[in-house]
Amino acid sequence: MQISKVLSLCALSATVVFGANTLVDKVKQNGIEAIPVSQLEVLKLIDDPKDPITTAKVELGKKLYFDPRMSRSSIISCNTCHNLATGGTDGVSAAIGHGWTANPHHLNSPTVYNSAFFKAQFWDGRSPHLADQAQGPVQAGPEMAAPPKLVEERINSIPAYVEEFKGAYGDNVKISFEKITSTIAIFEKTLVTPSRFDDFLNGNENALSKAEKEGLELFMDKGCASCHNGIALGGTMQPFQVAGKYKFAQVGDFVGDKNGLVKTPTLRNITETAPYFHNGAIWTLKDAIKEMGSTQLGITITDADSAKIETFLKALKGRKPVVIYPELPESSEKTPKPDAKL
Repeated sequence: MQISKVLSLCALSATVVFGANTLVDKVKQNGIEAIPVSQLEVLKLIDDPKDPITTAKVELGKKLYFDPRMSRSSIISCNTCHNLATGGTDGVSAAIGHGWTANPHHLNSPTVYNSAFFKAQFWDGRSPHLADQAQGPVQAGPEMAAPPKLVEERINSIPAYVEEFKGAYGDNVKISFEKITSTIAIFEKTLVTPSRFDDFLNGNENALSKAEKEGLELFMDKGCASCHNGIALGGTMQPFQVAGKYKFAQVGDFVGDKNGLVKTPTLRNITETAPYFHNGAIWTLKDAIKEMGSTQLGITITDADSAKIETFLKALKGRKPVVIYPELPESSEKTPKPDAKL
C-alpha cells in the first residue's frame, strides 16, 4: 500500500513537472524569451562595448532624464511623458509637450521601461536604438522644443554637470548634444523589470498560478505571440490592420512607416500603461485584447477568453529598479533662461 502511494505521488509529480516544462517549451517555440536571472547576462544584452554602462554614466544620465532644463521652457523633462512612477508613461491619450501642445498626430507616449530590448524606437521605428531615440523628443517642437545648441549651452553652463561629465567620460570629454542624449539612454537601459513570468520561464514552476498558465496558453493559441514575442513581448515592427479595420483608426493621422508597419508595444507592465494603441484610444485591457483579435488576427475573442488572457498579462507586471529622484545641480549666471513662448 505504501509503495503504491509513493508510486502514485511520483507519477503525479512527474506529470506536473512535465506539464510545466511543456508549457515553457511552448513559450520558447513561440519566440518569447525571459529576462535572464543573472545581472551579467542582462548587461550583455543591453550594453554597448563602444560606450559601456558605468555607475557614473547611469547617475549622470538619471539627472539629465529628470532635468526640465533639457527643454526650451525648462518645465518639461523626459520624465514628464515617461513618468517612472506611472509605468514609464504619462497616462493620457496623446502626449502633451511645449506650450501645452498635444502631439499633432495624436500619438501616445510608449513606456520607457524595458525599452533597451526593443528592436526599434518610436511608433514608426525610425530610430534603431535608445541613443538615437533620445535626441528626437528633446528637439521636437510639440515636445521639449530645445535646439541642440541650446541644450549644449545649458548643460555646459552648469559647473557641476561639467565635472560629472569629466568623471564619467574623462577630462577631455566634449559635452555635445549627442553625448548628453546618449548618456540619458545609458540610464534608460537600466530600467529593466523582471516579472513572475520570467521567474516561471527561468525555472520556478510555481511562479504563475493555474489561471495565469491557462491565460498564457490561450495567449499563444490565439496567435498573440506572433507579434508580441522576444524578451520585450513586443518592440518589433509589424503590419497593422492585418485582418480588419482598427475601430479608432480615424483618431490622429498616423499610418505607420513607409511600409505601413507599426512598432508593436511591449506587454510588460501593460496594466500600468493605459490608454492603449498608438493613439491611446482604448482604455481597458479587456477591450484592447478583443480589438487585437479582430484587427490583427481576424477572430472574435470572447469576454471569457479576454479575461483569461488578461489574467496572464497581469503576471507581466515587473519588479522596478529603485530610482531615487535626484537633486539637480544649480544653474549659473551663464545658463540660458527658460523660454516658454510658442
